[in-house]
Amino acid sequence: VTVHDYDILLEILIINRTPNTLANLTVELSTMGDMKIVERPQSHTIGPLDQMTIRASIKVSSTETGHIFGTIVYEDASTHEKGYINLNDIHMDIMDYIRPATCTDEVFRSMWAEFEWENKVAISTSIGDLVEFLDHIVTSTNMSCLTPHDRNEKGSFLAANLYAKSVFGEDALVNVSVEKKEDNDGKLAGYIRIRSKTQGIALSLGDRITSVQRGTQPNKKQ
Repeated sequence: VTVHDYDILLEILIINRTPNTLANLTVELSTMGDMKIVERPQSHTIGPLDQMTIRASIKVSSTETGHIFGTIVYEDASTHEKGYINLNDIHMDIMDYIRPATCTDEVFRSMWAEFEWENKVAISTSIGDLVEFLDHIVTSTNMSCLTPHDRNEKGSFLAANLYAKSVFGEDALVNVSVEKKEDNDGKLAGYIRIRSKTQGIALSLGDRITSVQRGTQPNKKQ
């Protein structure tokens, strides 16, 4: 799978391990998300123990997590029996389309008030340091942090605004509000709020944040 901004190119290697010729072999594709198949694979005939590469082109029109499903359909040339092989679905990551960006505080606040889609993610992480957690979220979401903060300051609360644009020009806004609670064994608590003009970005970015914050392993003590 090759991803280049708006275009996804699929290259599927088909190997016939049978002693029979397979006729009318094609890959039937379908998508979930804002993706359109612009070049469907043609049907082919593949000889015994032969192989070939089948290509398909898919156009992406907005930033959201998507899935591509496929089934190989063929006919045995000698028995005329049809065969079907379901392929594992291909998951397209929103991070392929997100780029760090900057804007002024005034523009950020204006967009925050304007955008109607919001996704709120509760913080649940094994990271115990406020700045380390913020850095992890910034890196994992491919966003820019707009809020300057003192790395040497050891406070119990941190708030920051993050911003990014998609390759389609869509804006993604994130507000991190995290607190170190001493009555919670020193664990971090709070919320990460995502706002966007489109539902796809808000939901997909929320899924990404939920995934990366829970997947962080605690630091081992030496």
